[in-house]
Amino acid sequence: MNNVVVIFVFSLLLLSCREQTQNLDPIPTHETIQVPSAEIGETRIINIWTPPGYKEGVDSFPVLYMLDGGIKEDFPHIANTLDTLIKSNKIPSIILVGIENTERRRDLTGPTEVAKDKEIATVVGQSEKFSNFIKNELMPEINKRYKTTNQKGIIGESLAGLFVTETLLLHSDMFDFYIAFDPSIWWNDTYLLKTADQHLANFATTNKRFWFAGSDAEDINVHTDHLAKTLQTKKLSNLTWQYVDEPNEQHNTIFRATKEKALIWTLNP
Repeated sequence: MNNVVVIFVFSLLLLSCREQTQNLDPIPTHETIQVPSAEIGETRIINIWTPPGYKEGVDSFPVLYMLDGGIKEDFPHIANTLDTLIKSNKIPSIILVGIENTERRRDLTGPTEVAKDKEIATVVGQSEKFSNFIKNELMPEINKRYKTTNQKGIIGESLAGLFVTETLLLHSDMFDFYIAFDPSIWWNDTYLLKTADQHLANFATTNKRFWFAGSDAEDINVHTDHLAKTLQTKKLSNLTWQYVDEPNEQHNTIFRATKEKALIWTLNP
């Protein structure tokens, strides 16, 4: 029991550390729009970065949706990284759509039966509503306003990585590529791992790519290792995946330390 308490407290510290990270990155040129949502009952702030030459050209581009996508969150450093990688011809051009948080722990977590999980916020477990917002309200708005192709992906870290992994397993047809850094798949007593077989049995028939990484956080890497073994066993012909074990990285360093390799691998099939 003491070990369980220690792991839970450590998990809360990781979440707190993740959410208190201050933005020190240059803010790239971008557009900000507001998207009202009936799905989640509020208006959401969305930040959009377009690649070099977008405004002058007529080409359409894939879209990378990112969680924790506020200007004071992870949007600036991911947009700046994309800009650098595109200009150095390491990845193809892509549009970045950042979703700013309102109630992060509510939106990024699925239902849980674990009492300790429910203590992390007043409301948790509404990832399905958030998913519906992205699919039914945000995506159509982005496609209407911007020159987009049908190709789209999603990126996130920690609880956002949990949401990415949940989406891959429960709604695999929603995106073409998925990127998850240190996903918190300990959530709900590792429900996603325990039900992975049945979800993979109903996996989308189109080609998907999944890149994920685990840091030295013991309550995370044991589960990312487990997920990798499950995917290796299943050998889905239309799922190309790569797991990167990063024992020298911590939970609060893995995103920035591995983002370039994640983007290069994922966006160059």
